[in-house]
Amino acid sequence: MTYRMIHSCIRVMNLERSEKFYTEALGFTVARRKDYSEHKFTLSYLRSPGSDFELELTWNHDQAEPYELGNGYSHLAVSVADLEASHQRHEEMGLNPKPLKGLPGQGARFYFLSDPDGYLVEVVRE
Repeated sequence: MTYRMIHSCIRVMNLERSEKFYTEALGFTVARRKDYSEHKFTLSYLRSPGSDFELELTWNHDQAEPYELGNGYSHLAVSVADLEASHQRHEEMGLNPKPLKGLPGQGARFYFLSDPDGYLVEVVRE
């Protein structure tokens, strides 16, 4: 039996702001949106170019307080060929990426940035 990853879900406070972050900062596209206004929530599915895996953004219309993200180091990860150019671009966009880092004994291999709700996104060199 084979299992294939299809999506990961995060809950967001402002759907438009989150869609803007993922489309402008990371080049994702909105694949589809499902609005369940009678149940007070909307689902937005985003894809990165060349991938079938989706990021599901769930917006609960009546959520007043930000979600608790916990104290773990959970994150999404994307890869990019030119890590330094990507880091500079995110700096220029005012996204305040963390410094370039590498694992012990390695050069720069990744950095992190936060989405509008505080979820971490790791940008890794391909």
